[in-house]
Amino acid sequence: MAQIIEKVSRTFGEYLLIPGLTTKECTPQNVSLKTPLVKFRKGEKPAISLNIPFVSAIMQSVSDHGLAIALARNGGLSFIFGSQSIESQAEMVRKVKKFKAGFVPSDSNVRPDSTLAEVEAIIEATGHTTMGVTDDGTPNGKLLGMLTSRDYRIDHDGRESLVKNFMTPFEKLTVGKLGITLSEANQLIWDHKLNALPIIDEEQHLVYFVFRKDYDSHRENPNELLDPQTKELLVGAGINSRDYKERVPALVEAGVDVVCIDSSDGFSEWQQETIAWVKEKYNGKVLIGAGNVVDKEGFDYLVEAGADFIKVGIGGGSICITREQKGIGRGQATAILDVAAARDEYFEKTGIYVPICSDGGLVHDYHMSLALAMGADFLMMGRYFARFDESPTKKLYINGNYVKEYWGEGSSRARNWQRYDMGGKGGAMKFEEGVDSYVPYAGKMKDNLEVTLGKIVSTMCSCGSITIPDFQKNAKITLVSSTSIVEGGAHDVILKDK
Repeated sequence: MAQIIEKVSRTFGEYLLIPGLTTKECTPQNVSLKTPLVKFRKGEKPAISLNIPFVSAIMQSVSDHGLAIALARNGGLSFIFGSQSIESQAEMVRKVKKFKAGFVPSDSNVRPDSTLAEVEAIIEATGHTTMGVTDDGTPNGKLLGMLTSRDYRIDHDGRESLVKNFMTPFEKLTVGKLGITLSEANQLIWDHKLNALPIIDEEQHLVYFVFRKDYDSHRENPNELLDPQTKELLVGAGINSRDYKERVPALVEAGVDVVCIDSSDGFSEWQQETIAWVKEKYNGKVLIGAGNVVDKEGFDYLVEAGADFIKVGIGGGSICITREQKGIGRGQATAILDVAAARDEYFEKTGIYVPICSDGGLVHDYHMSLALAMGADFLMMGRYFARFDESPTKKLYINGNYVKEYWGEGSSRARNWQRYDMGGKGGAMKFEEGVDSYVPYAGKMKDNLEVTLGKIVSTMCSCGSITIPDFQKNAKITLVSSTSIVEGGAHDVILKDK
């Protein structure tokens, strides 16, 4: 006879938070949303912590390099979708790592005898208008000068004119020496009113550029998720349990900071083998998340396999139809509560804290607060991010409204058979577990994030908490009836048209 779990499977919409004492300390400016991404020992710090508890879903319609850059600049992290070629996924990772580095390798370089026509071609290909002029035109050649778009006019000077006639020669440049700190470089930029500062080694070879715009950008985005040494944005990538032996090395070479196995059901020997290979191949230095699971048994299995974080949730996503297709899943609130208890039990027993990620089931912003209060360390979201300008899908005008396309990795459109592969022969997708849809267009990510995070911060203050661990420890949560849900919205009034 099947094992019957008597506990009711519940969703976030069935709960509310009860206010706690709001002390004078509980003000928005005192709230920290910093949270661990990967496991760590008691008394130590995790290798990666998020500045906001958000990561983007491993989906074609959500997480490309564009969204990864935008989310990292706002304190979260993206997992670039894996249902593409290894080469294209690795290139997306490279684009994120190169976007913001403080010390930026020079991708656009010319020789003194290059023509303005060659300069024009480089600008068209890269969009870069500041170029290092090196003896051999390579990124690390001997620096002989700099060329910017302010130094020439192609229509006036002619496309066959040579760079050496327009460049600022080396002896007139302000440069930094290799080993200079980023703050020292930025001070030079400020003191000399520069837009770009070349960094050279002892032999005058070009090594990096430091740009004023990066400094200004960081001031506008103080929560940027950066590598503390290189100042590069952090980025993750999705992998599967089929081609990981080829995909992971390419992603590591591209500079990926963390990978995550993307599967609708993570409680499998396929994931155990994938984790074991990655940990052995890289001596434990490559961080890897696993999932998805919905109970203690699944959590314990993946933790023992060596996973650095665990994703929780099956069938709760807005475009996921796993539950109605296969009858498999669990209410997201119940799954988080169960797995969070297993996580805490494991921490008490071993002194190792393994973060859990709530994936799916978030309909309203207040559900995010509930998920964190119930024990999630961070949230993975697809629909939320798919609505923004920065997501990779088309913006369309349909029936008088702007929308963006949004499809599940389990839909035929995604052609991501690896995600639902059960092993053996004939891995082609037999039926869909996701749909192809639209979501309302919402504009820029930053504007929406400020509102959403403001709600979470306000909720935490009302519950007497200024950190996520305190919120998880002190929150009081109550079940609600269907009539109290109705009572919670606007009722018994005639709403004005907006």
